[in-house]
Amino acid sequence: MNEAETRAEHIDPALKAAGWGVIEGSRIRREYPITLGRIEGHGKRGKALTADYVLEYRNTKLAVIEAKAWDKLLTAGVGQAKDYAAKLAVRFAFATNGQGIYQVDMGGGSPASYDSYNSAPRCFKWVA
Repeated sequence: MNEAETRAEHIDPALKAAGWGVIEGSRIRREYPITLGRIEGHGKRGKALTADYVLEYRNTKLAVIEAKAWDKLLTAGVGQAKDYAAKLAVRFAFATNGQGIYQVDMGGGSPASYDSYNSAPRCFKWVA
């Protein structure tokens, strides 16, 4: 199963089950632009950075999710997720292959693996 299929069949339903995009004030931003890409000259830019998902609640960005294909390691997207979370100054970075969720607390908490996402109000409680 490729990344797009993993997102559609596993990640999107898991986010919905946790109330993301369902609970009032929560929003799932897909393909969220982080940077336009490095200016290379002659009116050209390098590849833009785009997060697979950014989770928002009450207009506050709370988390970045980096999705990988079903057959990739759970932690394959951790570095990318942490980089994007740092650039966006969000508290949580998640990496997932649709089979599990690896969470990094950018505020200094210990990384951990989970089977489901926290709800928007619960994540918001940790950053508010």
